[in-house]
Amino acid sequence: MSSIKKLAGQTLWYGVPTIASRFLGYALSLILFWLYEPASTASITQVYAVIPFLNILFTYGLETSYFRFVQDHDKSIIFNTLMSSILVSTILFTAFLLLNTNTLAAAIDFPDHPEYIQWIAWILFFDTLSVIPFAKLRQEGRPRYYAFIKVFSIVVNVALVVFFIGICPKLYKEDPSNPWLFFYDSTIDIGYYIIANIIASILTLVLLTKELLSFRFSINWKLWKQVMQYSYPLIIVGLGGMINEMLSRLVYTRVLDLPREEELRQLGIFGANYKLAVLITIFIQVFRMGAEPFFFNQSKEENAPRTYARVMKFFVIVCSFIWLGIVVNLPLIKYIGAGKNAVLYEEGLSIVPILAMGSVFLGIYYNLSVWYKLTNKTLTGAWITLIGAVITIVLNIWWIPLFGYNGSAWANFVCYAFMMIISYKLGQKHYPIPYVTKKLIAYLVIVTLLFLIYKVFVYFISSLWLSTTFGTLLIAVYAWFILLVEKKEFQRLPIIGKYIR
Repeated sequence: MSSIKKLAGQTLWYGVPTIASRFLGYALSLILFWLYEPASTASITQVYAVIPFLNILFTYGLETSYFRFVQDHDKSIIFNTLMSSILVSTILFTAFLLLNTNTLAAAIDFPDHPEYIQWIAWILFFDTLSVIPFAKLRQEGRPRYYAFIKVFSIVVNVALVVFFIGICPKLYKEDPSNPWLFFYDSTIDIGYYIIANIIASILTLVLLTKELLSFRFSINWKLWKQVMQYSYPLIIVGLGGMINEMLSRLVYTRVLDLPREEELRQLGIFGANYKLAVLITIFIQVFRMGAEPFFFNQSKEENAPRTYARVMKFFVIVCSFIWLGIVVNLPLIKYIGAGKNAVLYEEGLSIVPILAMGSVFLGIYYNLSVWYKLTNKTLTGAWITLIGAVITIVLNIWWIPLFGYNGSAWANFVCYAFMMIISYKLGQKHYPIPYVTKKLIAYLVIVTLLFLIYKVFVYFISSLWLSTTFGTLLIAVYAWFILLVEKKEFQRLPIIGKYIR
């Protein structure tokens, strides 16, 4: 129990600020949906679909490698080696982007905005140089400073977006000669969303100065080769994961044969509803922040497999609650998400339950991936992700022209379900973990049935408040059921255990 308690503590420390920052970041994107119609937000949707792909290339698995190799090597040597490597590669990658802005802008179907490529190049430059210092903070157990930097960065980002996109246009309209607007260019418009991100990324790196001052440019080549052998499959894993998550928005307008304005409208709707679906990924990210170093630290313990199984059970329980909470509150969430423009985006709400369950499968896959990371079989993980990426590509190209964004949502669902199942099968062969598989499947089936009951209810009763009340009742019923089934497990938990009889 002490190990679970430790993970809970780490997840809390990293989780609360991560939740806060992710919700602020989520609010940041929603500002666009409040102020702009779907077609106008399509460019930002597509640009920010590119960044995660490039981020994988810029970091090439070094964050996970840091956690893996710092266990067996001198901390200063591993820090200097990885930091030196990432510094050189970041300069080269950034230079490549800056020298090929027009070509890359045309490649993502926005040739009128080559400056967007320049701006995201600088975001990637500063964010990448922060990766190893952040990993150092996590590995050394310094969550408070980590949390402060993350929250500060996103608060600055949100404030700047509100200022540049919400306030400056109004001031400019009232008085274009306003001296406070000497830096403001009205032609940039929605592009200030990206500029705000650059400023926040610069300030983040500045706040990591103390960690960077300990850096000395030095590469232990023997260690570097070992790290590269471990990390290069993680590049494939990362790229495959990004293909699964982002490809649909990158290819959406390319596989449709509709008027340009209609393609952009659908892409904007898809992007907005995708934001609602990935609310569940906030918890998954929070969990991973604490779980990744925890899994490596626990790997030498005799009861590690049993610990991993219990972690998985709690993870699925929490995810099932979050999923149910999202899908039975969509009529309310859509107004929070788009305000007065909700009616423009609500036609895509049908994809949210599908995408959200796909995210649950992805979270389970992340839990299952502990087996190939601990057994140094990262290449197997790369193959799983590659096959998943092929499924995503084929199904998106096939289904988007037939079913629009609904087809893309189901492609996402099928891909993550496959990755979850195949990783489970291989993991039980190479690193057996006693998961309570049937019980976990039952939990996911039950919340799905509760959602179907909810859908029948709202089909006959359209009242927002009655549907919200009924949805809350279903969540309470599920909570009672889980408490009944897992009573002994909850009684063993710290703090809340003493209140359960």
